[in-house]
Amino acid sequence: MDPYIHEWGGMLLRWLHVLAGMAWIGASFYFMHVDAALKPAPDIPAGKGGQLWEVHGGGFYQVRKWLVAPADLPPELLWHKWEAYTTWLSGFALLAWLYYGASELYLIDPAIADIGPVTAAAIGIGALLLGWVAYDLLCRSPIGQNEVMLGAIGFAFVVLLAFLFQQVFSGRGAMLHTGAVMATWMAGNVAMVIIPNQRKVVAALLRGETPEPALGKAGKTRSTHNNYLTLPVLFLMLANHYPILWSTRWAFVITGLILIAGAVIRVFYNLRHSGRGNAWWCWAVAAACVLLAALVSLTSSPLGRERLGLAAAEAPAGTLPPGVAMPLEAVVEIVTGRCAMCHAAEPLWAGLATPPKGVRLDSPEHIAREAAAIRVQAVLSQAMPPNNITRMPIEERQVLAAWLRR
Repeated sequence: MDPYIHEWGGMLLRWLHVLAGMAWIGASFYFMHVDAALKPAPDIPAGKGGQLWEVHGGGFYQVRKWLVAPADLPPELLWHKWEAYTTWLSGFALLAWLYYGASELYLIDPAIADIGPVTAAAIGIGALLLGWVAYDLLCRSPIGQNEVMLGAIGFAFVVLLAFLFQQVFSGRGAMLHTGAVMATWMAGNVAMVIIPNQRKVVAALLRGETPEPALGKAGKTRSTHNNYLTLPVLFLMLANHYPILWSTRWAFVITGLILIAGAVIRVFYNLRHSGRGNAWWCWAVAAACVLLAALVSLTSSPLGRERLGLAAAEAPAGTLPPGVAMPLEAVVEIVTGRCAMCHAAEPLWAGLATPPKGVRLDSPEHIAREAAAIRVQAVLSQAMPPNNITRMPIEERQVLAAWLRR
């Protein structure tokens, strides 16, 4: 694919994905807050719903909720579903555009598993589908009635999945796919449980029947699952920009710690919004998990190990993908001279613990592996080096362009 099209396509898909995600998460957090803060309403039987008065944007709002359904159905209903659908669809499109469309650059690491683009995509898509099936069956089983057991098994499942992804994908691809499986659970809850159940309730009302309370209860349960999954999913999606998080073989441990941290933060807010006090211990647990995750990444970083007085970790050998030409001596000299102070196993640039994006350019093999990234960052856009801090002249960029055309 033309690099310009690839960059623009990725940007537009990411823009849409972030905007849709903001709308979905905002609505999800808002309704969890409303549910927790409901007060008794004079015309709604006790235990059947409640109301909440709010002020926003210069006006006052009265929010009312019936746990099953009101006596009379209004002529128009606002369905909250497209935020979730758009988020997942745009996210999958972005995943396919970047990680499956440019799998040699983002997803496949020959040093981990020498697989082809089709195999990598099949593993990723298959994991999304099978992950949803496993989660949904678990929720519908007797285990789903025990919140503690369901949470423990779900936690173990995600951590195991993160570990297995690390055996076949690059570090960033593994962490992103772990988040994508959890995001698929969230979207699946909306598309396969919450909205269908709500439609059944509406259909019963239109027939003059009393809706089954279990339908609303099941929808609320899945919505609560989404509430606790949101923060960890956001972390894992953003983590692909920070190699210090995914470039360690213990990334699955970091994933587990973030799952706990994200969940207890939501516990704090859910308790606070329901008027059951401030569980400050939640922040202590979350902080401990994040600090421990940082320590795990620190002990996996060459600079971090040096600061801790630990033995240097052995760097994996560079592997040249099939069909990629070795760079010319002039190319190696240019890239190592202009870029390797940051993009090395142990960056020399102050403030860098790991090479940005996990990209290493300190050997001919590593330079060859990053040919596609060099084309976009140093030839087409001239975004690298940042602000041209090493004063890379146009003549050297032309040498790189000539090598990339070979």
